Amino acid sequence: MIHAEGLTRQFRVKKTTVEAVRGIDLHIEAGELVALLGPNGAGKSTLLRMLTTLLPPTSGRVSVAGHDVLTDPAGVRTAIGYVGQKNSAGENFLVRDELVTQARTYGLPKAQARQRADEALRLLDLQPLAARKPATLSGGQRRRVDVAMCLLHRPRLLFLDEPSTGLDPQSRANLWEHILRLREQHGMTLFLTTHYFEEADRMAERVLIIDRGRIIADGTAEGLKRELAGDQVVISVVDPAEVATAAAIAERIPEAVAVETDATTVRLRVPRANTVLPEYLRALDTAGIKAITAESRQSTLDDVFLALAGHSLREGHNADQL
Repeated sequence: MIHAEGLTRQFRVKKTTVEAVRGIDLHIEAGELVALLGPNGAGKSTLLRMLTTLLPPTSGRVSVAGHDVLTDPAGVRTAIGYVGQKNSAGENFLVRDELVTQARTYGLPKAQARQRADEALRLLDLQPLAARKPATLSGGQRRRVDVAMCLLHRPRLLFLDEPSTGLDPQSRANLWEHILRLREQHGMTLFLTTHYFEEADRMAERVLIIDRGRIIADGTAEGLKRELAGDQVVISVVDPAEVATAAAIAERIPEAVAVETDATTVRLRVPRANTVLPEYLRALDTAGIKAITAESRQSTLDDVFLALAGHSLREGHNADQL
């Protein structure tokens, strides 16, 4: 569905050449739900714009849905839908009229355009809003209209650039309910960028993490967390003199990847905290050391990025975006 080799995009910034995307190789099969994560300025939007023909690559090759982005951009556009970060519908047109007009731009006859518009309204529960103007809708409703506009030509692949940014939790959940239902009913391939790590964790079957223009991780959310970040086990003791012994016991646990201490606390990084914590507490008890607090914490995708890049994904959110 998407095949890219050596994809690179350069910009000139104040007489300096900046590589926003650096030699990315990317292969996404039909039917996948893929989330692209990274801080602002990492190259997410630049990559998405190249895949959707909005920005030509400086070098490399890329085909989307069987069409070359450089030599057949029109073929790419007929096969994809693209929901950008900004709202697409006009402020002063009725929602249904806007959908019909969008369908007509794809060359559909009037009767078929109306049929497709009504179908999209049903799919996204927008029928009660058909005679309203987008300017009067809530943020979540407007994003559903944006998605509806991308479905009128029945694309095989849907790109979503931060589709739920700025929405309240209820609206985000509602939008995702509709997107996932669309995928289930139509077998569409979904490729999205998001700043909500928990969103990618729950929804995506595959997660790509980009930093400084390069893909630095690719896999399932669970696999990446297990292999690159692990979970944490944290215990505290009353007597600071017992910390060294407690740490030595932790280091003997076969699953322990790393052990850290401070005044009265020991932290273990392990693949699965829920199995290691009981084992560790039993070992401490045998040694006569009483843990006054004990907790386990599952890793997040931000922990994965921290392990790979040395800083949090959230630290880049105020950077200039490329």
